Amino acid sequence: MSSPAPPLWSRAARRTIHGIDALNHAVWRGVIWLTLLMVLVGSYNAISRYVDKSFSARLASNAWIELSWYLFSLVFLLAAPRALKEGAHVRVDVFYGRLSERGKHWIDFLGAVLLAIPFCLFALVVSWPSVLESIQINETSADPGGLLRWPIKAVIPIAFALLLLAAIAEALRHALALFDRSHA
Repeated sequence: MSSPAPPLWSRAARRTIHGIDALNHAVWRGVIWLTLLMVLVGSYNAISRYVDKSFSARLASNAWIELSWYLFSLVFLLAAPRALKEGAHVRVDVFYGRLSERGKHWIDFLGAVLLAIPFCLFALVVSWPSVLESIQINETSADPGGLLRWPIKAVIPIAFALLLLAAIAEALRHALALFDRSHA
C-alpha cells in the first residue's frame, strides 16, 4: 500500500526550502573562499607590520587593516544562514535536549516564526536608511588611506535578507515535520 501524495502546500514548501537552501549553499561556498582570503590578508598585515617596524619599510596601511575587518564582517554576516540551517546558532539548551523530537520541532518552529523572522525584518527596516545614506554620501573611512564604507554597509541588509530566507526555510522544515502526515 502506497502512502498518500503530499498535500499541495507540502510540495510548495519543499520546493521553497530546496531553493532557499541552494541559494544559501552557494553563498556558503563563497564564504569559504572569503575565509581563506581573510586569513591571507590578516597574515599579510601581521608580517607587514613586523617588517615595517624592523626595517622601516612602508608595507602596512590602514586599507589593508580595514580590508581584514571587512572580510571578517562578510564571513560573519554571510555565514549566519548556514549556521541557522546546521543548528550551529546559539541555543539555550536547558530544556531542549530533554524534549521529544516533536517538542524540538515546536521550539524550532516557534523560534523561527516568533523570533528569527521578526528580528530579520526589523534589521532590514532599520539598516536600510543607513545604507542608503552611506551610498548617497559615498561614505569612506575617517582613517587616512582607509576604504569606502558603503560597500560593507550594503552587505548588512543582504545578509539579513539571506538570514530571513533561511529562517523561513527552517519554519517550513519544522512545519512539515509537525503538520504533514506524509512527511518522512
